[in-house]
Amino acid sequence: MPERTDCLIHLRAEGVSVIIDCTAGRLPAIAYWGGDLGALSAADVTAVVASGATPGPIADQGVPTGPALLPEHWTTWTGRPGLSGSRAGTAWSPKFTSSSVAVTGDVADDGVITDGVIIGGRAVVEVRAADPVAELELSITIELTAGGLLRSRAEVINTGAESYQLNDLVLAYPVPERARELLDFAGRWAKERTPQRRELIVGTHLREGRRGRTGADAATVLHAGVPGFGFADGELWAVHTAWSGNHTHYAERLATGEQVLGGGELLLPGEVRLASGESYTSPWLYGSHGVGLDQVARRFHRYLRSRDRHPAADRPVTLNVWEAVYFDHDADRLIDLAERAARLGVERYVLDDGWFGSRRDDKSGLGDWTVSPDVWPDGLHPLINRVRELGMEFGLWFEPEMINLDSDVARAHPEWVMATGDRLPVEHRQQQVINLGIPECYAYLRDAISAILDEYPIGYLKWDHNRDLIDSGTSPEGRPGVHAQTDAVYRLIDELKAAHPGLEIESCSSGGARVDLGILERTDRVWVSDCIDPLERQQMNRWTTQLVPPELMGSHIASGRSHTTGRRHDLSFRAGTAVFGHLGIEWDLAEATEAELTELGGWIEFYKAERELLLRGDLVRVDFADESVYAHGVVAPDRRRAIFAVAAVGRSEVSAIGRIPLRGLDPELRYRIEPVLIDPAAAGRGRDPWFADDLPAIPGTALIGAGLRISDLRPEHVALIRLTAV
Repeated sequence: MPERTDCLIHLRAEGVSVIIDCTAGRLPAIAYWGGDLGALSAADVTAVVASGATPGPIADQGVPTGPALLPEHWTTWTGRPGLSGSRAGTAWSPKFTSSSVAVTGDVADDGVITDGVIIGGRAVVEVRAADPVAELELSITIELTAGGLLRSRAEVINTGAESYQLNDLVLAYPVPERARELLDFAGRWAKERTPQRRELIVGTHLREGRRGRTGADAATVLHAGVPGFGFADGELWAVHTAWSGNHTHYAERLATGEQVLGGGELLLPGEVRLASGESYTSPWLYGSHGVGLDQVARRFHRYLRSRDRHPAADRPVTLNVWEAVYFDHDADRLIDLAERAARLGVERYVLDDGWFGSRRDDKSGLGDWTVSPDVWPDGLHPLINRVRELGMEFGLWFEPEMINLDSDVARAHPEWVMATGDRLPVEHRQQQVINLGIPECYAYLRDAISAILDEYPIGYLKWDHNRDLIDSGTSPEGRPGVHAQTDAVYRLIDELKAAHPGLEIESCSSGGARVDLGILERTDRVWVSDCIDPLERQQMNRWTTQLVPPELMGSHIASGRSHTTGRRHDLSFRAGTAVFGHLGIEWDLAEATEAELTELGGWIEFYKAERELLLRGDLVRVDFADESVYAHGVVAPDRRRAIFAVAAVGRSEVSAIGRIPLRGLDPELRYRIEPVLIDPAAAGRGRDPWFADDLPAIPGTALIGAGLRISDLRPEHVALIRLTAV
């Protein structure tokens, strides 16, 4: 449609309305973001915007009364500015004037503009602006996507002759004053995505990620909602910064009562200096609105599932051999594991760390990406050929962004090790970071990985990243290099996937330390955590799905004794936890008993039969007063089928679990309820009676409102329930 310079825009999609104010040549501002306002007329849209304006002397002077999407200091906004930088101390407070507004996508009336108002559905808004005095140009993109997800990003261009140092660029979405409670996440290695809440008070709640990667302690999704919100109830607004390097999320409340949620990349000093004509583009800032945390999460899920390259629901059952063999690579033993896995129905076999260079432990070899002739004298061909003969896809572990100082590549190119000034960063896990921002280093890594992919039929890479980027600069001057490193990682993955169509890549980073939508634009799943103890995974899987749908979430059946915690659990708890994600196995199958193998085969058979529902159903998590119980499930889009899990994650002060409300069902249907029984002994009636036998079909209204009582569930056990409409 024709470009405009003065208009209001109302976009609607899947229960969400966004009104964008692009009037008076100012930067775009979100005048409304929330539940669907319906099919408003142009006059209605104008009235909605007018009803939210703040009258007074500032407004009388034509100064905006609320923050733009990129907040500006000159408007008297005293919160965090959207753009921070200077040209040697000047041009530090720009005043941008919009020069054009263009809308593409689903626009009503064939793009006809009525009284300066554009009405649309899912659409993209592009606003261009400039400040000729500061010699800066700006382009802001705003999009309402599938799922009703709002996202935006900005590009700043230096049009002056002198360089411009960019210190910060963040975008911000306004949220109403009733949103006074915050929820985001913390965590650590093997305990990722631990929820934390606090009140939103005057000031700034700032979450900075300075690890050079997303981080196990990342905010992940920052929510602001009405106090007391839960999975089903309470209006919420949430943001996510889609960037895998240093980043920020923040919530800010001014003394005037105005509130915003925002985020962007965190730039290190001097990291981005724009020469004349150069530009910087911020990462996408995603926004999700909903009633209840489940609706906020489902908007992310539906957006991701709408992508053309999103994985299909028939995700292959995976065996990863790390916890079976560690660095002890023996071809006969590994082939034996492959044969055992194939008999169980495993569809993908992944060889982990230890296959290359001098890598017999974690002290050497990182960076030397050639197959070790000491361990594999005939290369990987004998193993891969056997894996493929057995009908499985072969996957391989890499850690391309890291380097051991005890490696051929480090000895040949010490300048490729990221460092600041005349010192190396503090060593972690016996390794340092290799600098992909150096063109020659980037080319070496690309070519080395490509050579392996060209020689062997590999369908999957487990892409690991096992340390933070601390003191990460470029030798010899030591200028910070995290931004360039993150850009280079994205480019490297893009190049490899373009050259090898069909290749899948998993983002693993000390477990779940790189889980964000920036990396998921390029990869096909994330590793939730190095801890696959099912008791810990109940919490971590529960909250990882606030951003990531189950099919993108690596979820493996652990060994009987957990590698990270030392706990022991029944196979039913380990498997019943893992099937609500992209299922895999992390277990030395040679140590399993025949009874365990039989039961494991049953779980794999169940997963294959139900993965369309498990990996495409709508997420439901149940609010339950007893914190020793977690309940969650997936409901088919037509609501005729569902699978719920009730897990005892602790010991309750009462002897029986109460009624669990099974939300998401169709109140107009009746459902047959049956337990999911995998263990052959349990199928013969040797199980705990979670609920009464031979229940009649129950109305959906009753299951939603009254719920289903679960009893006699022992601590650290799970009951799976299948519901089918009749």
